[in-house]
Amino acid sequence: MDIKPTPISSELEQYQKLALDLVEAYRSGDSEALKRVEVYSGRKLTWAELRAAVNQRLVKVPESGDSTVDISLPDAQLLVARRQGFESWQRLAAHIESINQPGSLVSKFESAVDAVVAGDVVTLKRLLRENSQLVRARSTLVHQSTLLHYVSANGVEDFRQKTPKNAVEVAKILLAAGAEIDAVQADGQSTTLGLVATSVHPLVAGVQIELLETLIDAGAAVDGASGGWNPLIAALHNGRGEAAMFLAKRGAQLDLEGAAGVGRLDVVRQFFNEDGSLKANATRAQMESGFIWACEYGQTSTVEFLLKSGIALDATLRHNGQTGLHWAAYCAHTDIVKLLIERNAPVNVKDENFGGKPLGWALYGWSEPAPEGRRDNYYDVVSLLVAAGATVDPEWLADPDRESPLAEKVRADLRMLAALGSALPGTGS
Repeated sequence: MDIKPTPISSELEQYQKLALDLVEAYRSGDSEALKRVEVYSGRKLTWAELRAAVNQRLVKVPESGDSTVDISLPDAQLLVARRQGFESWQRLAAHIESINQPGSLVSKFESAVDAVVAGDVVTLKRLLRENSQLVRARSTLVHQSTLLHYVSANGVEDFRQKTPKNAVEVAKILLAAGAEIDAVQADGQSTTLGLVATSVHPLVAGVQIELLETLIDAGAAVDGASGGWNPLIAALHNGRGEAAMFLAKRGAQLDLEGAAGVGRLDVVRQFFNEDGSLKANATRAQMESGFIWACEYGQTSTVEFLLKSGIALDATLRHNGQTGLHWAAYCAHTDIVKLLIERNAPVNVKDENFGGKPLGWALYGWSEPAPEGRRDNYYDVVSLLVAAGATVDPEWLADPDRESPLAEKVRADLRMLAALGSALPGTGS
């Protein structure tokens, strides 16, 4: 009885039954039933976590200190509604009522969204001709997206996060119809350009850069909404280095972090005084984050400059303990790995999120589809790390979630076995 975001049913009774089933699962005390229940945040909810959820005003528990936990039907309805993307049960009910009225704006908007996501330009054009309000209408879901936002396949319902091959054509149709280019979602910060720059789906579809170009050419603010988050910086944080570099070329403002991440060494230098100290318009945090991105995105000259400027070799991204060596190893940037090792970067430090060391990160990067031209680099990276004393924890070679465990891939590759040598647990080499 998972509560997963799905296309909205036209029957409210379906969600009412789900809420009742949820109440029954909680009251049954069946721990296995509880583990199958997902709250709106997507986390599995156990008994221990239930009380923590109270602080988020999701469910209620008795104030008497009784260890028995209860959940009311309104609580369950709220969980169901929020998991479907609505602020309240009442809004979910109102949405269902509207989509059951074929002529309603909500019903037509939902049809237009389906056309955007599917790349159905014939239907989209017809709907826009029939109702010009659609292009500036907004979703009744919590994110309040416009049709143009849906082109990004980001920040909207999970099942609608898809990018058709003709997404650029779809975007141009919406723009020609009068879509508001810099409209923001309900958070007041997320523009379509920023969402496209950070989304994986346009990247996989091979249209991310063309979409960004289309939006900028149409007048989109390259630095995002006033007071909102910075699309270039967000792209760096989300692994979209190519998008970040494109935004920089199109005039995005660069602070020290952004300049380092996109490899603009000429700009990076401008944030330093002649004695190597930072100027007033730059911070140590920007320097450290920029260093990490430079390592991840292969900006060797920038990495070398920041090392000479006194960056700590164990500098980590805030809150997750990932070092530059972690990212350089994962992305197989051999020159940067070699440079960091020569500067005595710690090779066996664990990141806080996954508990992995740089060597483990290199192996996982190697086991995944590698960027063009860097596949063979992993063998050199692993050899460099092992020679520097790097080790890998045994559990990093036994991932039960993978169809082929990493250990099997390693042992089936003689070249990787040779690169690992005695660093591979259980090989006897």
